[in-house]
Amino acid sequence: MFMRMYENFSGCRVLSYCVMSNHFHILLEVPPMPEDGISDGELLKRLGFLNGEKFVKGIADELAAARCEGGLVNGNEARVREIHGRFTKRMYSLSHFMQGLLIRFTRWFNRKHSRKGTLWEERFKSVIVESGTAARTISAYIDLNPVRAGMVVDPAEYRWSSYGEAIGGGNKGNGKKAREGLVRAFMCHRGTGFDADKWRDVAKRYRMLLGMALERKSGRAEIERSGVKGKTLNEAEAMAVASGDNETVLKELSIAKMLRCRIRYFSDGAVIGSREFVDKAFASARDRFGEKRTDGARRLRGNGQAAAGTIWSARDLRVGITT
Repeated sequence: MFMRMYENFSGCRVLSYCVMSNHFHILLEVPPMPEDGISDGELLKRLGFLNGEKFVKGIADELAAARCEGGLVNGNEARVREIHGRFTKRMYSLSHFMQGLLIRFTRWFNRKHSRKGTLWEERFKSVIVESGTAARTISAYIDLNPVRAGMVVDPAEYRWSSYGEAIGGGNKGNGKKAREGLVRAFMCHRGTGFDADKWRDVAKRYRMLLGMALERKSGRAEIERSGVKGKTLNEAEAMAVASGDNETVLKELSIAKMLRCRIRYFSDGAVIGSREFVDKAFASARDRFGEKRTDGARRLRGNGQAAAGTIWSARDLRVGITT
């Protein structure tokens, strides 16, 4: 898949994704370039994900010549930096990741269908997402796309998504990349990396979140909070409450249910996360907003109202917020 090719090349990591019939969604982590850059070997390895052996060998020969030039210990360092710069400028960048992915897919699609010209109607939309509740919520929202579209009744049945790949194994039969991404999306706020070994635990909790959104099978659980007791819950909700983390679960029940709806904030909200996170992003980009605006965080409305007060947006979508 082209997405995995560019992931391996760019250093960006896909946390969750869903490819639909005429568009796709990706939750992407874009880390900074390492302070010391990347080694020659790492550069050549990454080039191999996008290019043939002949091209990679040509760059390897260029680097070898530059490293020997002038008789210095590291050779002609300026020349080495120029060679690296040709390719590293396209790494660790959302814009270059998307540009490369869209161009490569368009070329493939045009060849397959004997057509020419552009394929995508407009430039991609991007939203900055905070780790924690926001990342988990948007990851689940992405994986539930085919359910909302009426294509499947269970996201596990849809093979062109992160959850479908994680459950079904993907083209290579193991689904490791997808599992690593979902582990990261679900637990990155705790410092957990791309650790597929934690999938067994995350899979249960992620499935619980999806189940709450789908409202599967009724069950019973006793809830004592704000005067509510003996509320009828679906199976996933009952399991969640029984797990003992009621404060977190109860807070996310209503958020999970809203995922059955289309939430425009998740494509047009600019920044999604806690109030503090959105305000901080607003302060760092203050010049992009009007003079009268004093803070960044805006409460979600319309179909996103269930998350109001927990997840905030940098844009106040007063018109057409439910579309």
